[in-house]
Amino acid sequence: MTSDPDDAELIARSLDGDQDAFVEVVRRHEGAVGAYLARRAGRETAEDLLGEVWVAAFTSRAAYDRAFTDARPWLVGVAHNMLRRHWRSRRVEEPLADEAGAAPGWDPWAAVDDRVDVRSALRGALAGLRPQQREIVTLVAWEDLTVADAGRAIGVPPGTARRYLHEARMALRNAPEIAALLTEHNSMKGAS
Repeated sequence: MTSDPDDAELIARSLDGDQDAFVEVVRRHEGAVGAYLARRAGRETAEDLLGEVWVAAFTSRAAYDRAFTDARPWLVGVAHNMLRRHWRSRRVEEPLADEAGAAPGWDPWAAVDDRVDVRSALRGALAGLRPQQREIVTLVAWEDLTVADAGRAIGVPPGTARRYLHEARMALRNAPEIAALLTEHNSMKGAS
């Protein structure tokens, strides 16, 4: 019984001329990379950028460090850079995508107020973080990357990524928006 090749092996095969090998890498990670883009830029923009991410990854695959068998952190890094280029190229007056419309399972009834309040508080607290702190905490929390892989995705060493995550956690813990939510949650929990 042969095991499936890892991503590093598939990338090496694609460099050796196997046209289907990189397609398999894309197939394995398209959901995760698409979700990453959608959470940050909205579904429509994510759909537009996803193809550009695959072209950029394919073009730069020779630089992939094959010591890493999982290409997802590298691909998230490519997507991260594509998003940065996208945000820099936007006109200032362009409105941001409606992130609430991209959220799965959106409930348009009574729970909406609670959800919007929580999301608004979380967005406000996250906005108060430095960009690299915010990116590390969201890569770990939302994309399920390890701290080291999150650091690899944004181009920082593992120790720096751990420091950013620690600083982000401390800042979030002390953010007034989060403290108010936790106090409200704990008082509701005690009342039931």
